[in-house]
Amino acid sequence: MTSDSSSLLPEGFRDRLPPYASQQAAISRAMLDVMAGYGYARVAPPLVEHESTLAARMGEGARNKLLRFTDPVTGRSLALRSDITMQVGRLASSQLASAPRPLRLSYQGPVLRLRANQLRPERELSQLGAELVGSDSVAAAAEIVSVAVEALEAAGIKNITVDFTLPDLVETLAEKSLPLDAGNVEAVRNELDMKDAGALREIGAEAYLPLLEAMGPFDDAIAKLKELDSDNILASRLQALEDIAERIGDRASITLDPTERHGFEYQSWFGFTLFAEGYAVALGRGGTYQIESDDGVGEAATGFSLYPDPLVENAAQDGDEKFLFLPLGTLPSKAAQLRSEGWIAVAALDENDDAKALGCTHILSGGKATML
Repeated sequence: MTSDSSSLLPEGFRDRLPPYASQQAAISRAMLDVMAGYGYARVAPPLVEHESTLAARMGEGARNKLLRFTDPVTGRSLALRSDITMQVGRLASSQLASAPRPLRLSYQGPVLRLRANQLRPERELSQLGAELVGSDSVAAAAEIVSVAVEALEAAGIKNITVDFTLPDLVETLAEKSLPLDAGNVEAVRNELDMKDAGALREIGAEAYLPLLEAMGPFDDAIAKLKELDSDNILASRLQALEDIAERIGDRASITLDPTERHGFEYQSWFGFTLFAEGYAVALGRGGTYQIESDDGVGEAATGFSLYPDPLVENAAQDGDEKFLFLPLGTLPSKAAQLRSEGWIAVAALDENDDAKALGCTHILSGGKATML
């Protein structure tokens, strides 16, 4: 017996079969409808761009994270996108540069990761999200977090947790309150991110150790940060976090990890990660950042990205769809009526078609839907 490798997919890729493909579309649509309700207009940048364009906006360090190839038409180096956020930034600073601000945009599409990890073995992911361009105010951040939470709720997600962070915390403290040599700032950021108290002591940054205790449930963590902020250097940021938390209310649990940096490499003063009970991986993240334009002038923006793939398997298992089998000879007008009423109506093509074999839950009998 020989194995046919022609149907095998590359590592990290997979097919979406019924009912998962339809559930993926339904989940994405529910989330995008929430964004549309807040005025976020849909854009759809291409899957492939010039490598130099993507690398410039993602940072040169990201060049090795792109799957690159040579365009046989032009000979130029192209790359498959690994993130859509930066593409939206390109649109905002070019074709939409003259559009009124704040500019609200949403998007959805596949992205490719050059390498996977143990928690997320997939290399092709679905990414969707919203960007609010022209403002990184507290009001903008509060709206973005609220829209992200509501989008997850629309997909049927419950018991959501929003974890806040302050990406530029070390730089802010190092300038005045807890002085650091410029060469040590990055090291302190990394060790705080790793929660490595011993390493902080080794590099002489004991003053930053209390930050490791200022994390956990929001109210407790924010109180500890206020105690540490004797010079009120962080007062405006901490008040901003409280305002955003108030906007969320009891729709989600809120936690604070002020030194978290993983995934927030380009965020400015505010970042957040979205989790939900029953899911081992983060479902999304967002925050404030700067969009770099071709003339070097930055523009403030706030946004989030969601990765709904983990939601699909759970949703597909819930399948409450009702498939109605239409026996041979059913009038097209009757079939149209039933579909307008919400039935998924599967019409027999010949007398050998079997309702149960085709996955139907009901059959049309005597003009009425009867459960099989």
